[in-house]
Amino acid sequence: MKILIVEDEIELSGSIAEYLSGEDYRCEFASNFAQAMDKIGMFDYDCIVLDIMLPDGNGLKILEELKRQEKQDGVIIVSAKNSLEDRISGLRMGADDYLIKPFHLSELMARIYSIIRRKQFNNSNIIRQNEIQIDLPAKTLFIHDQPVILTRKEFDLLIYFIGNKNKVISKSTLAEHLSGDIADMLDSHDFVYAHVKNLKKKLYDAGCRHYLRTVYGTGYKWVENFDNQDK
Repeated sequence: MKILIVEDEIELSGSIAEYLSGEDYRCEFASNFAQAMDKIGMFDYDCIVLDIMLPDGNGLKILEELKRQEKQDGVIIVSAKNSLEDRISGLRMGADDYLIKPFHLSELMARIYSIIRRKQFNNSNIIRQNEIQIDLPAKTLFIHDQPVILTRKEFDLLIYFIGNKNKVISKSTLAEHLSGDIADMLDSHDFVYAHVKNLKKKLYDAGCRHYLRTVYGTGYKWVENFDNQDK
């Protein structure tokens, strides 16, 4: 899952990223208002950790921009300000949660996980689709009750596809999801094809039906219901 950390305290943002990376979250950074606005304009995130007291602007304006663009990124405000008015304002403007500094990194991670689970998977720790069962906290996949071993990127791709089921996802979107803001620097998206090909093979070798489809010339789509006429 991809997280944007909007925080001007470099040491704090580094500590957050180090902790979340250990739990397989991929983190990107914005240390000021301008960088954050650029990031949210170009990319989508599973969750944004947002300090509203930035050196060059008010973080609440970022919430306004997210709402204007009708984006679905989860948002946790982190702030040293503990006023009821600020908390109410942030939540009314679209933030999902509000955390007062200083906080425990384990609590932040738990709140991020809760938001992502609620937004993408109906607040469930277990994803089921016919023969597929995925345990999100344990990061394990079972097909026909048998374990299937995936790499971190393959598991990340699988969750991303299922979280966006029935949507066509372009290779460029997948490249950005897997590589972040360095995706534009890559010469090709061959690595996306390779990861998807490996994921498909593991799924189908385990007896999984063909939910993951190639949309030729466009990208890929995970379908919710299996149609025997589809290949």
